[in-house]
Amino acid sequence: MTLIDTRHLGTIAEVEYADIVVNAWVPGLNTLRILLRDGSFVDLWYSLKLVGRYSYHWERRSLDGTLYRHDNAPHQRWETVATWPKHFHDGSENTVTESRLSDEPEVALREFLDFVRAALAQSSPDL
Repeated sequence: MTLIDTRHLGTIAEVEYADIVVNAWVPGLNTLRILLRDGSFVDLWYSLKLVGRYSYHWERRSLDGTLYRHDNAPHQRWETVATWPKHFHDGSENTVTESRLSDEPEVALREFLDFVRAALAQSSPDL
């Protein structure tokens, strides 16, 4: 079992991304929830059983019907994606592209929150 320091990741989110993050908390082992200023949230999940398995999920379905997720579950449906098993759900479960997200949790968190920040700035410049 590989434990990820999700409390530390939460601190990174709250401090370095205070312009978009309301708060972050650890609901369980190897998980982190980040509440964003627009009312959406980001969930990070790291498998306790499968080394290296993860999901970085931005949930926006209640706001505009979208979701964004980097994960590396080896779904056969996406095996034609060049970075498979890594892939990115770009707006919906069925729109999938390559994922170049880092395998290092701190780096990946920053990459993902940079993406979130840019998307929020584009859609809601006042955030």
